Amino acid sequence: MKRNVFGMTGTALCAASLAIGLGGCQGVTGPAATAGAAALAQQPAHAVSDADITDAWFYLLGRLAVLRQQQLDFERDGFRWNEVVHRKPGGVEWANPNLDVVYSEAWISVGDNNCVLLDLPRIEGRYYTWQMLDEWGETILNINERTFPQHPHGRYALCLRGSHVEIPADALRVDLPVRTVRALARVEMGEHPEKAMQLQHEIKLAPIGAADPEPLIRVPLFSNAKLPRAEAFDYAPAILAGAPDGNPGMDEVRRKVRAVAALVQSGEAGRRRVDDVIGQTALPLFAQRIRTLGPVGNGWIRPAVFGTYGSDYASRSVVDLIGIWANTAAEVTYFGMTHLDGGATYLQTFPKGALPQSTAHYFWSVAAVDSVRYKVIPNSLGRYVLNRESRLQTNPDGSLTLAFGPHKPDGVPESNWLPTQAGEHYTLTWRLYGALPTATGAAYYPPPLINVARQ
Repeated sequence: MKRNVFGMTGTALCAASLAIGLGGCQGVTGPAATAGAAALAQQPAHAVSDADITDAWFYLLGRLAVLRQQQLDFERDGFRWNEVVHRKPGGVEWANPNLDVVYSEAWISVGDNNCVLLDLPRIEGRYYTWQMLDEWGETILNINERTFPQHPHGRYALCLRGSHVEIPADALRVDLPVRTVRALARVEMGEHPEKAMQLQHEIKLAPIGAADPEPLIRVPLFSNAKLPRAEAFDYAPAILAGAPDGNPGMDEVRRKVRAVAALVQSGEAGRRRVDDVIGQTALPLFAQRIRTLGPVGNGWIRPAVFGTYGSDYASRSVVDLIGIWANTAAEVTYFGMTHLDGGATYLQTFPKGALPQSTAHYFWSVAAVDSVRYKVIPNSLGRYVLNRESRLQTNPDGSLTLAFGPHKPDGVPESNWLPTQAGEHYTLTWRLYGALPTATGAAYYPPPLINVARQ
């Protein structure tokens, strides 16, 4: 029996996806078949296995998540090519953002006849980076004092590799492997967020020559609770013909995408079969994949890959859905704990000699997001993150106890409590920016959560 990328066979129950909040047992309505459907119809649809359908759907899903966000950026938030958008603290709408930083964002288009100038101010004493990703959610490059120690600030010319565009003498040329880039600047707020906001507004973009971007591929603005099923393959021709996937080993899964798209376009029976396989097998496997992104210690998942994924397109798609724009391990270390009970009270205690800040050169934080949209959980305190600016109070013995629950537990200072909502499941995301050697090894995990009560 053929196995898919998850190493599993058979059909899982749809309830597995519902268990962590993925209401994927119903599809969304897609448009008519795209222009390339006739060519795809020539593929040998009869040879498509259930495992092929699952693999192809996982491959497409990450690209669809990026396209969804790109469409929201341009049509909801007013983005324009090669112009930077400065966000207020907490002002981004995508999944699982970092609440310790202010973001500036842009969609960049470069080509044979144009480049884009980037100006970064001098930033000292706080974390910052200018991250650039391709259209599949793969990090291409970070610009900061660690990656460009001889040129940590000033002017850069972002250009397509191999292009011949005249650039100013004071600009450092940075060659990009793709024509379309999603860029994010992160500037740590720290104790003086007003200074961080001042610095972010000094980040500027200026085009050299006219941009000629590819037309936007419009996709349904699906929700994480109702992911696209067979209709995802209506967009396969445009996706495969569009943004290149530079990772190795993708030829086989792209062949599967073409074959499944042909099956979808072959008629109602083919579309129904693809839809059923996604609903009964792929969606539950997606739910399971969230819990198996990497090894687990103390109940925390340490993702095996993030930011760059190699041939692991399944993990890429999961991260694009639950934490889009993830950066690389050179910048940040992530841990996650999923499917926590919002009505329970959990305590987490760090020994005196291993407090959170001892693990990070820059900063650490833990944030709670819901288990469907991966957005912050509203609460009466308006508190969505615990970090080194939270004025945390240590215990008499020097240890530190954090609390997560709908009500503050007795004996825990309010400053150490992150509120949750009873009746909802949620995920905790732990971040270490500039993780120190004590936390970069495979043996390190944050302390476990102890369920002390349900309130």
